[in-house]
Amino acid sequence: MKHKISKATAALAVAIAAVFAAPAVASAYPADPDVVDAPSSLAPGESGTVSFDDFAAGESVQFTLTGFNASGATLALVAFSAQDSQSITKEANAQGEASVSVTLPSNARGSYTLAAVGQDSGESASTTIAVAATGPGDGGTDPGTALPNAGFDGDALLGLWVGGGVLVLAGASIAVATSVRRARRA
Repeated sequence: MKHKISKATAALAVAIAAVFAAPAVASAYPADPDVVDAPSSLAPGESGTVSFDDFAAGESVQFTLTGFNASGATLALVAFSAQDSQSITKEANAQGEASVSVTLPSNARGSYTLAAVGQDSGESASTTIAVAATGPGDGGTDPGTALPNAGFDGDALLGLWVGGGVLVLAGASIAVATSVRRARRA
């Protein structure tokens, strides 16, 4: 009977170690790229600079802007043909920082997404730029007015994942304790 208890205790210890060791292992990887500075909104025709960091030093970074008539926008003074997205590739500096100047088209509306992808590492980061309302507006029918971001926030799920892991661990502990109790009675 002592042998079963020690096996159950060992299994529980391994499960606990696995739950707490995973974040330690994950932190050994280099940081994902981050948006350092970006305008939250721009008016149609207005320019702004978006800066990213944590890319590899000297890595080629491809910037892609998507949104309504993104072909009318410019990325670092480069305009492309009619399409809903456009890209430009620049090199990150020695500190892994890369930035691009974004100028929205004169008929911009809605929001635009600027994504930066490291060509060697494959690491990416993105930001959303809303189109600022121009003038007093007409009750929301102006195509230049932007709606607030009501999208999905993946970071909010972290608490659910941790809580779920704790519940699974608690359930496993109860199952082990129950089986040990039954073994003692038998």
